[in-house]
Amino acid sequence: MIVRTLAEAEKTERRVVAENGNWQSVRLSLKEDGMGHSFNITTIFKGTKTHIKYANHWESVYVMSGKGKIELVESGDVYELTPGTIYLLDQHDEHYLYGGENEDMVVACAFTPPLSGKEVHDENGVYPADLD
Repeated sequence: MIVRTLAEAEKTERRVVAENGNWQSVRLSLKEDGMGHSFNITTIFKGTKTHIKYANHWESVYVMSGKGKIELVESGDVYELTPGTIYLLDQHDEHYLYGGENEDMVVACAFTPPLSGKEVHDENGVYPADLD
């Protein structure tokens, strides 16, 4: 059994902050934990816009607090994100993720395959397939 707290993980290399300052992610479970997925608590900072396309991963995202929106690049569809909303990137959907106008948005994310913990978005918004 593995037990760890968010507060503990925030004080380690499991806390990753985007170079552009748009978000921070605390990776509570990673590939090394052997669960077949990884699980993060991510804060999308208010007033930000992040380009993302997980070409090598599927992601499930549950909004815990705050507000934001997601815009699909291909269709231009925009969805408001509020607490209690989940979105599933089941088609490797290229998108823009926006933080709220007046508040940060905190989400819980699960990735398959699991992240190793070293990932950062490349110029196309993609995480590499595997860093180990």
